[in-house]
Amino acid sequence: MTWTEPAKWYANLASFYAAAAAFITDPAGNVLLVKPTYRDHWAFPGGYVDEGEYPHDGCAREVREELGISATVGDLLVVDWAPPAGLRPRAIISFTFDCGSISSLDEIELAGQELEEVAFFTRQGAEGRLPENVAPRVSAAIDARNRHALTYLAGGSSPRSPAGSATVASIRTERR
Repeated sequence: MTWTEPAKWYANLASFYAAAAAFITDPAGNVLLVKPTYRDHWAFPGGYVDEGEYPHDGCAREVREELGISATVGDLLVVDWAPPAGLRPRAIISFTFDCGSISSLDEIELAGQELEEVAFFTRQGAEGRLPENVAPRVSAAIDARNRHALTYLAGGSSPRSPAGSATVASIRTERR
């Protein structure tokens, strides 16, 4: 084996983008969303993971940058994989982390050029403001938080078994 063979092998592997989002609720269970200035829809606080950055660190960084607060990044709740779409030439894997609960929006300082609004919404209200492929992450995150289990989605929905019946892929996580 020459030194160039591993380089060729790695060069031929699939590559994808990674994003990390914060699942934050208020004490009543309403979901915190942000309204980016550059999109027509709302989003979870978060964004793309930088090169060499762990997803949980990217989540904490994005919360600091977008909301001006420090969040404790807890359990991974949802992993969602989506194929290339639109102008995005690669697949994306999205990590949604449990970032706990906050009681008010008083301490939040929005990233002015990036975000125009932040608000809490009921489950249905949040799902209605998110893109169709992202909306299922709300229920998946709530369910994963309640079950203390990671949920895997594929393109915004639970993976299907070969027979076509819906299955929920989950992994139990140990509580800290």
